[in-house]
Amino acid sequence: MNFIEKNISVEKAVIILFKNGIQVDEKEAKIILELLYLVSKNYDKPKEKKISYP
Repeated sequence: MNFIEKNISVEKAVIILFKNGIQVDEKEAKIILELLYLVSKNYDKPKEKKISYP
């Protein structure tokens, strides 16, 4: 999986996770980041429902 713009490095992700009590190595942090980038890429904001009256 290749993302053009990665805003968080793997090393930074390890530090952030560690500060929150989660110990991961770089390989695990990379998987977590890829999952988060994939979720954010595929996220669609909820569309407003149009109410039509008969």
